Parts: sequence; structure tokens; C-alpha cells
Amino acid sequence: QVQLVESGGGLVQAGGSLRLSCAASGRTFSAGAMGWFRQAPGKEREFVATVSWAGTYKYYTDSVKGRFSISRDNAKNTVYLQMNSLKPEDAAVYYCAVSSICCPITRGNYNYWGQGTQVTVSS
Repeated sequence: QVQLVESGGGLVQAGGSLRLSCAASGRTFSAGAMGWFRQAPGKEREFVATVSWAGTYKYYTDSVKGRFSISRDNAKNTVYLQMNSLKPEDAAVYYCAVSSICCPITRGNYNYWGQGTQVTVSS
């Protein structure tokens, strides 16, 4: 089992920044990637970004490219999502997840999920 604990969500004005964190524990030795997804009210959970377990490969959905940055601290087994130039449409519950493979963009390829952290962006 893998446990994931997210933090860092909150309320920010449009144009502002937030950094989300997700600490992984448990049986992480077989993990291939960590990813971030988000879900706005009434919408499907969508892919945001993924990073390989070693932190060497990263991929983003088009809507966040140039604004969001995903990174890993291998020593802390933690993944971060730095979100800059936030827009109202970025508001959602953000979830981190772990996959046994590198580096999927679909929900079904992620095996473990965090509880989510709310990001609210005021206009």
C-alpha cells in the first residue's frame, strides 16, 4: 500500500501562486510516476501533470504549460506542483496519485490517490 498526503491548497487571487505538496509513504519502491489531477464541481477529474519517480521526465496538460511546474524531492518522497499565474478556471480539488508505470496521463493507470486539496481562485 502507498499512502499520499497532500497539502498547500487555499484561496488565492487570479494571477497569484500556490505550491501543492504530496508526501508518499509505504510501498513506494515499485512506483513509476507521481501525478496531479484536478476535479472542478460538475466536471470529470482531469490530468494536470506527471513526473517520473526519478524526477527526470515531466509532462503537462496544455492548459497549464508555462504556468505550472511539477517536481520531486527524492529524499523526502514528495512531489510538488508549483502553480503560477493562476486563473479562475484552475479552481478545483487537486489530487496527487502514484502509478506503477511511467508516466501515464489517464486516471485508470494510477493505483493510489490522496484525499485531495482545495484550490480556490478569486477573480
